[in-house]
Amino acid sequence: MLQATMTRSHARPIDIFTPSDASADNTNAQNLTVKEIVARLPEDRFHVTMLCDGTPDPRLSARRNTRLVQSMKHGNTIRLLRHCLFPAPDIYFFPRTGPLDRVFLNLRKRMRLNTALITYIVMAMDAATGSGMIGRSIIEGDMVFSNSIHVAETIDQMFGVKAKPIYDGVDRRYYFPRKRQVENADLVVLYAGSLQPRKRVERVIRQAARLRGVQFRVAGKGETEKACRDLAQQSGCHNVSFLGHLSSERLGEEMRQADIFLFPSILEGNPQVLLQASACGLPSIAMALYRSDYVVNGKTGFLVGSDVELSASLDQLAGDATLRRSFAAAAADHACQFDWDDIAEQWSKVFEEVLQKRRPCFHQRAS
Repeated sequence: MLQATMTRSHARPIDIFTPSDASADNTNAQNLTVKEIVARLPEDRFHVTMLCDGTPDPRLSARRNTRLVQSMKHGNTIRLLRHCLFPAPDIYFFPRTGPLDRVFLNLRKRMRLNTALITYIVMAMDAATGSGMIGRSIIEGDMVFSNSIHVAETIDQMFGVKAKPIYDGVDRRYYFPRKRQVENADLVVLYAGSLQPRKRVERVIRQAARLRGVQFRVAGKGETEKACRDLAQQSGCHNVSFLGHLSSERLGEEMRQADIFLFPSILEGNPQVLLQASACGLPSIAMALYRSDYVVNGKTGFLVGSDVELSASLDQLAGDATLRRSFAAAAADHACQFDWDDIAEQWSKVFEEVLQKRRPCFHQRAS
């Protein structure tokens, strides 16, 4: 029997399952987070299984210790469940709200599986967002983390669970400042994100109707897209362009060509898109409700408390090129502290720590 004190380098890799998509073109923030973490985990210390609904991220497909389970039209829950039971992984990371998560958590409890549950919460918790599987994953989680201080506070308030913040990072392959500052002939305001009610993209259209000399560009797709297009047409907004879904590469290019990032969403965690905009040297205007740590109010952009403040802040930035340049430089500097290499190392320590707490004799299993 090997001693429990032996080093990790001599023990078998930690086996992690995550219900996340490894596809290269999946730009969902949660999946981006997992892809960036997994791409950096030391292969001699971790083995990861995740699904793949398309062409895989080449960084992940090239990893010898990462298994990608190709998604099919039917039967994915059963196929993925096999990888959660035979054998059960050491860690189930970042549960979501799908049928696989529900079935696995039920079996984990019923079969007393010795699988640690690590929950990562990326949305402020309230009666709506904290219900169902999200709330269950917090209550049953061996360790719970959040993507901001504010989200951690809402978890504590609602569930009495302390969640340590671990921030997301920024992908420097796509999000970086433009090499030299060039003023656009017409000011460009960019929105990027899904088009759904809580994002309030119609507020972007109303700003476009108010500021006819400014170009507004909307990147993303979703259920409110038709209503937003109709509103733009009814308002005679010829200064609005709908770009559709953009790859990370194209979104970075759009951000570097814009002058202001406008994000009127009212329900978030700590939106990655605000960090991406900052990394591109783009001043942001967002709502103060979720207190994003990616925007420093009055230094890299504005966190506003109302739609009246949103309009006033947009007017201020639109009318002051010197302020825009100051905010842009500060935003790019602020984004530098959110480095994926450092953040992935935080997660690797979390994965090892949870097994030390849940399974002190883990190292002995290498015997």
